[in-house]
Amino acid sequence: MAQAMLAETKLRLIFEVGLNEDGEPIFKTKTLNVKKEATADQLNLAAQALSILCKDTLSGVERNDNLDIIG
Repeated sequence: MAQAMLAETKLRLIFEVGLNEDGEPIFKTKTLNVKKEATADQLNLAAQALSILCKDTLSGVERNDNLDIIG
């Protein structure tokens, strides 16, 4: 039976950096490696703290887990 093993976790911050000619938002992302054990609350707190240091508005936060399938 195959198993999924957590290989790495990344935190993706999505910032709104302005508007294009049509008035639609333009987004920029920043991806950071984080501990696999980090909880959603911890990642949210980290994202909020990091966003204070940035001039652009934080628009979204994503957690991306990569899994190795061992079978």
